[in-house]
Amino acid sequence: MTDRMQVWALAGIPEVAAGADLPRMILDAITAAGDELIDGDILVVTSKIVSKAEGRSVRAEDREDAITSETVRVVATRERADGGVTRIVQNRLGIVGAAAGVDASNTEPGTILLLPVDPDASARKIASEIRAESGVKVGIIVSDTLGRPWRDGQTDVAIAPRECTSSTSCRASSTVQVVH
Repeated sequence: MTDRMQVWALAGIPEVAAGADLPRMILDAITAAGDELIDGDILVVTSKIVSKAEGRSVRAEDREDAITSETVRVVATRERADGGVTRIVQNRLGIVGAAAGVDASNTEPGTILLLPVDPDASARKIASEIRAESGVKVGIIVSDTLGRPWRDGQTDVAIAPRECTSSTSCRASSTVQVVH
């Protein structure tokens, strides 16, 4: 364990497709960057690449239906100037945000992405496979970008931590690598 924390974006992750071996892609990118993992490192993996690897893509014309199917409770709605409606909802994972986590950015044309079905299981699987392959015990945080409804700005939030807890102090932790 070091007495410092470092954060950086890991370059070299190629486009992720359904069925991709995400842990292998992460390890290959770390190796290509000349870096190495040590016990206690925490990797932040965006829900977008987890969803892509897990095949959570649907046709774009189904976006409103996808939002409805992912919604368990409508918190608020507001008409937009373009005539559309913004829905702030609670999704099946308990996350409150716009569009139930249904994402149309950085996807194949004509498609949208849904959040992973079980982000905790996804994080557990990534951590387990990285440990099996490298012998290193890492923490995995699956993150998702959330906007601030009707305000400017975005933030990433942890939707699934594995081998790390939200109460863990980062003041004297190992390296944090952001994988996106």
